[in-house]
Amino acid sequence: MKLTLNIWRQADSASPGKIHNYELDEVSEDMSFLEMLDVLNEELNAKGEEPIAFDSDCREGICGMCGLMINGEAHGPEVTTTCQLHMRSFKDGDSITVEPWRADAFPVVKDLVVDRGALDRIIAQGGYISVNTGAAPDAHATPVPKDKADRAFEAAACIGCGACVAACPNGSASLFLGAKITHLGELPQGQAERDSRVVNMVGQHDHEGFGGCTNIGECTAACPKEIPLDVISRLNWDLHAALRHGK
Repeated sequence: MKLTLNIWRQADSASPGKIHNYELDEVSEDMSFLEMLDVLNEELNAKGEEPIAFDSDCREGICGMCGLMINGEAHGPEVTTTCQLHMRSFKDGDSITVEPWRADAFPVVKDLVVDRGALDRIIAQGGYISVNTGAAPDAHATPVPKDKADRAFEAAACIGCGACVAACPNGSASLFLGAKITHLGELPQGQAERDSRVVNMVGQHDHEGFGGCTNIGECTAACPKEIPLDVISRLNWDLHAALRHGK
């Protein structure tokens, strides 16, 4: 395929950025989107030009590092991570616009790379449980009802890629936050910190500059792990309960 790539270039968060245009003449439909960017960077290197900076790690749809706005959609036209998006989702002659995650809480580091440390700081405020150190407990030591285990597992699938934030018109991380609250809140091991967890994590979310949720639903539509929208309801339920308890 021949493609026209319109890619956001920005030296750092303090510098202005703009779209640069590139042409690629030999793109295989079997390439992943990131492999296509690798090919472009090889061409730029060969010309003595600076390659395009973008994030990636496992390239297996697990780590959540890759994240791009592709033609205005988080991760592109398929419900998957950018690294698992393949060029067969496009056609010969297409013009593709590639931008970094668009959210105030995710400042641009360089080109397509953004700083998603805000999500890590939210986790640090309560995304854990307190347990005694020592040998691992027996697997059956704390029984968990099947429906709660399934619900916790569903929420735990969140990889923290930030697509929900990038897709949300308000720049809210409520789907991410709801997934983390639901994951631990469904398990008996997560009950000790349940009230303080939600209060502290919501407080950090707001401190980081994320917007509020207005139930538009773009977050779950863009989520590559299909986290359901109702985890946000669970988040709100737990927050209201914690406030009633005086936390």
